[in-house]
Amino acid sequence: HGGRVELGPRPEYLVNDMASSPLKTKLMSCLADDMLQMTPSDKSIGHRGACMQFPEHTAESYRAALVQGAGIVECDVAVTKDGELVCRHSQCDLHTTTNILATALASKCSTPFTPYNSATGADATATCCTSDLTSAEFKSLCGKMDASNTKATTVVEFLGGTAGWRTDLYATCGTLVSHAESIDLIKMYGGKFTPELKTYTQGSLSMAYDQVRAKLIQEYVDAGVPAAQVWPQSYNMPDIEYWIANSTFGPQAVYLDGDYCDGTLAACTADDSFASYVSKGIRYIAPPMQMLLKAANGGYEASEYAVAAKAAGLKIITWTSERSGPLQTGGGWYFATTRDITSRDGDVYDMLHVLFSKVGIEGIFSDWPATVTFYANCKLHPMQRRASTCGALKAFYKAQTCCNQTEKP
Repeated sequence: HGGRVELGPRPEYLVNDMASSPLKTKLMSCLADDMLQMTPSDKSIGHRGACMQFPEHTAESYRAALVQGAGIVECDVAVTKDGELVCRHSQCDLHTTTNILATALASKCSTPFTPYNSATGADATATCCTSDLTSAEFKSLCGKMDASNTKATTVVEFLGGTAGWRTDLYATCGTLVSHAESIDLIKMYGGKFTPELKTYTQGSLSMAYDQVRAKLIQEYVDAGVPAAQVWPQSYNMPDIEYWIANSTFGPQAVYLDGDYCDGTLAACTADDSFASYVSKGIRYIAPPMQMLLKAANGGYEASEYAVAAKAAGLKIITWTSERSGPLQTGGGWYFATTRDITSRDGDVYDMLHVLFSKVGIEGIFSDWPATVTFYANCKLHPMQRRASTCGALKAFYKAQTCCNQTEKP
């Protein structure tokens, strides 16, 4: 499977939506080049797979990301009742990412479904965790788009709520996977790995935190995956410190910066920590893209935070492209520092260009990896050319007259 890339229509839509610029001209030339071959790129990281249109952390979402050329794919790691590692964004998100409430397993949820109360205005709620279920029970569920309707009076209503710019087209029954299964799938496609260990609440579970940290790494060792192909992530510094101290996977551990700020040195207290990160052996940090950008001179520019992090010797990965929906109203949270200059969907490519060319990021998580894959192949990597159809025919038939006229590739 490795190497096959299908971009679909979205990159072309985005490029055509850009304001006129040298960057647009370059990207248009790549779109028009029939001989340009798209290849997988490590710059393009599948965020929970390709979850703009596929249920996150399902086999279908991972395959979609890999076919779109994501060189690296993320499995967020949570723990089941019987101590197995599975791919979920949170230990307790099954009520919004699966059909659990519509199954008999709803009785095992930490907090059962409570409908919306019109008299008090209290929202509909439920809490269902991976730690409520065995791995077999977890695997029996269907993945769905991550959403809920907080005004629901029935379970069916609660399981709805998918944003209008997403789709339920591929959400009939997403295949849930264990962490080990995700490794096998991604490996089959020739991809690389970035597992994020989610905050683990042990509760009544038998596994200690260090056992979870160790098990995450061991599953790559057991699968024969080299440490150089894995970027383990966490918001929790003890996770990063454990991997650095106890495994050969530590040098690529990614510290997720959850100290959200506006990218200025005055506001970002974490700036003072860059030197201490480096002294601990941390090489990678991953803040949200809003912390790396500022609006200046009518365009996107590198923030003070970004400049300081690079000066400290840190490598930067960021998140999340294609998670904001239509950008006509400024792009929401992910564009918080650049809302005033963000007004069209095509602005995503101007943003990516600055992140790669001026901030110097290593890669970016995307809910639709094809967008980044196209940019990387057009602007960042040596262009790969398709073999001439006529040349192949000549070689096969040893004919000298089959292509005397101009061919259409």
